[in-house]
Amino acid sequence: MLMPKLQKYLFCTTVILVLSLLSCSKENSETELITNPFKVYKISKGQHFSEHTIFKEITGLKAMSFTVIFDSTAKYTSINPQNQFDINKLYGFADNNKFHHVFSARIGWRWVSNQLELLGYVYNDSILKFAPIGFFPLNTELPCKIEVAKNKYLFRVNNILAELPRTTLDSTANGYQLYPYFGGDETAPHDIYIRIKDH
Repeated sequence: MLMPKLQKYLFCTTVILVLSLLSCSKENSETELITNPFKVYKISKGQHFSEHTIFKEITGLKAMSFTVIFDSTAKYTSINPQNQFDINKLYGFADNNKFHHVFSARIGWRWVSNQLELLGYVYNDSILKFAPIGFFPLNTELPCKIEVAKNKYLFRVNNILAELPRTTLDSTANGYQLYPYFGGDETAPHDIYIRIKDH
């Protein structure tokens, strides 16, 4: 048997070691929150809307800038092959103080040809138009920007530009923020995680 003094020493050493590890773990998680300020938007299997979305009014907006990371959960196969070309929505805003299916601008995304494609996506007077921006890698920080330029929207991802028309009399956008959404016709086939950092 261990002597009482040795037992007490080993017990105290173990407690100090455990407390030190817990302290380091807490410091590491706090540091990670500071150095990695991405918000995770989860679209659950069988759903269209992402979690953590709140109503946020937008007034006098000239540009929306953010960085996004898509991971392997962005890969999917639609039940109906034609739906593979439906455009999911990433981020954007309603405009002209109207419902977003009347006036809005968003960056859209889809998984086609085994690649992640991002697109500009707008409604003007309830008429939908979209324009491809390009194909981008997964697990990479992608800087994005939607600019309001009076009679058009400018969409930039990694400095690749696409343009779409904007019908308005105002030089800035006024409405509400739009968040990640899956669909199209189908709901998310599995949990999808999109990380976004606002600028």
